[in-house]
Amino acid sequence: MLLIKLATKSLLNRKASALLTLFTIAISVMLLMSIERVRVDAKSSFSNTISGTDLIVGARTGDIQLLLSSVFRIGHANNGVSWKSYQYISEQRGVKWAIPMSLGDSHKGLAVLGTNKDYFEHYRFAKKQPLSFSQGHEFNHLFEVVLGAEVANTLGYQLGDEVVIAHGMGNTSFHNHDDNPFKVVGILKPTGTPVDKTLHIPLAAIDAIHGGHAHQHEAAQADANDHDHDHDHDHDHDQHDDVDLVGTPKQITAFLLGFDSPLYTLQVRRNINQYKDEALLAIMPGVTLRELWEMLSIVEKILLLFSIVVVLISLLGMLTSLLSSLNQRRRELAILRSVGARPWHIFTLISVESLLITGLGCIVGIALFYALMLLGADYLQSHAGISLNIALLSSYELMLLAAIMVAGFIVGLIPATRAYFYSLADGMSIKI
Repeated sequence: MLLIKLATKSLLNRKASALLTLFTIAISVMLLMSIERVRVDAKSSFSNTISGTDLIVGARTGDIQLLLSSVFRIGHANNGVSWKSYQYISEQRGVKWAIPMSLGDSHKGLAVLGTNKDYFEHYRFAKKQPLSFSQGHEFNHLFEVVLGAEVANTLGYQLGDEVVIAHGMGNTSFHNHDDNPFKVVGILKPTGTPVDKTLHIPLAAIDAIHGGHAHQHEAAQADANDHDHDHDHDHDHDQHDDVDLVGTPKQITAFLLGFDSPLYTLQVRRNINQYKDEALLAIMPGVTLRELWEMLSIVEKILLLFSIVVVLISLLGMLTSLLSSLNQRRRELAILRSVGARPWHIFTLISVESLLITGLGCIVGIALFYALMLLGADYLQSHAGISLNIALLSSYELMLLAAIMVAGFIVGLIPATRAYFYSLADGMSIKI
């Protein structure tokens, strides 16, 4: 205890350099803990994007490209799947449910997904969590839209607002479908997945706004155009009550399949990949997600290496500070020797100082880490879809902290050893 008091007083005497070293270590600890937590939670959020779906089926392309385009809305499929093939495959033995998906349109840079009501019933994310509504309900009429949570929050949409869909993905759109605005009837709760950034409309509406291939779409549009423009929009929507929301489009982008048994999954997947009428590809999302994460693992390794280097630099800064102060402290050490301190006391004192700086740096670093997590949680959730788990430190994180403490102790042995030999060289006392 006496040595700890002496070490504390010694550090207070040199508080400027000690505080600088302490905060350098604290920032490096914060950086290391933050990168580790974001890495783990990003992987978890990434893996939880889609759950409970056994197969994703699309035109024949790369596994990862199909996953990115259909689930993450990144890129686009060059070809589609014919409606005939979708119907045939969805009726195969063992298929429990099928969700058609049509992509290619957007609204202010956000993806528009054409689908049917099965999407809201069977789509799962995280640990098989279903989609749920914070406001409103699923679409019941042709020109109705259900918004993801981030779409509503970012663009400030409320129930009853009108949304105009544009042809083309991303911020560059080729044509706005101004003549067919969609009424917001539902807003989904946040999921931390690309669903939050998606506008969901009936599959038949995709066909209707692109020329109305199906007869019922043409009839519905004609009915709507016959009405006086002064009528309110709700009445205009009532004209589409009888329109079939499923529709019969010529083709879709992809579709999701769920099966009664895993045995059917493998069998149907093989049949789809060998399908003769059309070049199709069926992937298992869980397997492809792992493959994609492995491709990105080099990034997480680089980030982890970067944070470790920062920690080592901060510890080297502490070493430099302790070594540079030794010559200035020879008077202090001589006084300690003159009152009976032995060389090993001096050795222990310098070692305790390095441990105190490292320990306090870790404590301050953990406090900064939690502050950063609390401040950045909403941003990461809304902009990157990463749901941060603000919980107690994991066993691995505690191991990292222990490793920093050990490294701090080892670094402290260098100036402690030099002080020890100073004491021995000067005999029983050090000249003042």
